[in-house]
Amino acid sequence: MNKEFLTELLSCVSVSGYEEPLQDTVETEMKPWTDEIRRDEMQNLVCVQNPESETRIMLSAHADEIGVMVSHIRKDGRLQVVDRGGIVPATYPGQQIKLMGKEGEVYGVVEASRELFKEENLGTRQFLLDIGAKDREEALRYVDLGSPAVPDTHIRKMAGGRLTARALDDRAGVFIIMEAAKRARERGCKHGVYAAATVGEETTKNGAYWCSARIRPSLAIVVDVTYTGDCTGMDPSETGEIKLGAGPVLCNSPIVAKGLNRKMAECAEKAGIPVQWEAASRLSYTDADKIHFSNEGVPVVLVSLPLRYMHMPAEVADEQDIENCIELLATFLTEYQA
Repeated sequence: MNKEFLTELLSCVSVSGYEEPLQDTVETEMKPWTDEIRRDEMQNLVCVQNPESETRIMLSAHADEIGVMVSHIRKDGRLQVVDRGGIVPATYPGQQIKLMGKEGEVYGVVEASRELFKEENLGTRQFLLDIGAKDREEALRYVDLGSPAVPDTHIRKMAGGRLTARALDDRAGVFIIMEAAKRARERGCKHGVYAAATVGEETTKNGAYWCSARIRPSLAIVVDVTYTGDCTGMDPSETGEIKLGAGPVLCNSPIVAKGLNRKMAECAEKAGIPVQWEAASRLSYTDADKIHFSNEGVPVVLVSLPLRYMHMPAEVADEQDIENCIELLATFLTEYQA
């Protein structure tokens, strides 16, 4: 597993609508492993192997993360923001913050006070970002309206082979599909493989639709994250008994093709990979939903990485789960028969 590549991805700021830095990183890494790289007007990135094949397997994971975006710069230099995706507002006040500025990264703090934490409906309207500017004119030297920002958290190894970082959802998924495509190529996969790092999943899901509409895949494997039941606040009646370190998660869902689920489970057994199962009563609320309904209908299978503390400033995943997701996808790509 290429941990340097994973660290590079997790170090990027890729707020929904501003995914370019992450896509640049993916493009550089994948050039030696692909026959063609496609990048569209919205910055979706598709790494293509064996484009001449009639069987087109789309791998999809979203490149964007949740965050905030500068919406107003006050006279005193403080920044006001709106959300981009499903942030948890209470986790922002008092945090150090990192913005994509005019000439690179800009650092600041989300102002906090004891009174602020008493607000019943705390939201981005109450946020003020302090970047150290004395007034609006000075702030404008560093940032613009629209500059995205994220909590300035760190990537750290934990005990037991666990990893913590901001927005493992779903940059870990991008890492998984790209590493799986590499491994499948090494093993002589002859199918058309279209590994798509999609934009906008946390806001509009336009990226998944655009990519699928243009690839016109025979089937799609979507990689995202899912809640574990082994941390505070989770209800097993909703999450099931999903655990960190217990393997990739397959989903019984109305949008998932049962035959692809069976094939994925068979591949897991062949590779000696444990799998877990979860249930969805309707949509999956991932890119799989948009891909499933694109074109004349696309058969999809959802492979999820177990994740603790989703959409919090520090999420937690298991490195062996990541490796097992990569191996499962690589096995599927080499074993699949149209």
